[in-house]
Amino acid sequence: MIKDIYRRFKKHKLGVISGVFILFIFIVTGFAEFFAPYGLNTQHIDYMYMPPQKLHFFDAEGRFHFRPFVYGIKHTFDLNTGRDLYEEDTCRVHPIKLFVRGEPYKILFFRINIHFFGVGKNGVFFALGTDQLGRDLFSRLLYGGRISLAIALLTTLLSMSFGAVIGILSGYYGGVLDLVVQRIIEVFMSIPNLPLLMLLSAALPARLPSIYRIITIIGILSLVGWTGLARQVRGKVLALREEDYILAAKAIGASNIRIALKHLLPNTLSHIIVVATLKIPGVILAESSLSFLGLGVKPPLASWGLLLRQAQNVQVMQAYPWLLFPGFCIMITVLAFNFLGDALRDAADPFAT
Repeated sequence: MIKDIYRRFKKHKLGVISGVFILFIFIVTGFAEFFAPYGLNTQHIDYMYMPPQKLHFFDAEGRFHFRPFVYGIKHTFDLNTGRDLYEEDTCRVHPIKLFVRGEPYKILFFRINIHFFGVGKNGVFFALGTDQLGRDLFSRLLYGGRISLAIALLTTLLSMSFGAVIGILSGYYGGVLDLVVQRIIEVFMSIPNLPLLMLLSAALPARLPSIYRIITIIGILSLVGWTGLARQVRGKVLALREEDYILAAKAIGASNIRIALKHLLPNTLSHIIVVATLKIPGVILAESSLSFLGLGVKPPLASWGLLLRQAQNVQVMQAYPWLLFPGFCIMITVLAFNFLGDALRDAADPFAT
């Protein structure tokens, strides 16, 4: 069965590309300290609200360089508009180098100062510009992506596990248990998710430590995210429990736990995986919405939604459009998960065309 699903999945080019892209995102955000040229909260007070720097292959005299480079920056201040101005200084050339020394960081128990790329200590390179405190937006996107994806994965794991267990129990045992569970699910599904999330998040103490706030957000998102899968799994189990192999297992004295783990769970696992893949984009959007509204992740940590909050008014977007890059990251990642989920759904359906 797994081989058949994999064979059908490989035919979905868009799904395969999305899967590779998602794997790439997990790698670069998981090792953000290495791939990011600067730290999460490293400030460059001389480069606040600096636009993205241009990569060059030809210098001011028209000579080609195999190694891309950036020019130095001239920083001035416009007294008329009250804005910082940045111009390229063609007299200073900073080649982009791989595996350069930079800010030290720790991976497990090892202290390292090697970064994937950079220009060294003599220059700066802001691929996506900086924010109001002079922090590198590209670096913060990587760190923020790790938080957003971690919340999405853990929330999906918890909610899908709980929903699968409740669905199997409700469908297998039926009767009063099924009746009670379905009424509870209907109550949860009747409450609008976003207002409930906002209400629960707003109730968190303002001084709650960042790690506990993230754990609480995961719990809140999991609380409202299990009902859909529970009802779907319950429907599948209602059909499966009347199959001959289930009745035969009961006849020979197999325990309910063995039947659930050996027969019911494996036959619903493909559906659970597909639903989980399609669930992750919704969790990313929910967490981003909470953080954008100031009810989610708080500084000094960062998430894509929190980074996008800096561009929440029209004046800022017009003056500093590069602050919208977190929104593009959210959009592309959500689309990739949706394409991957669609491909897995079609691959798990042997009758799909």
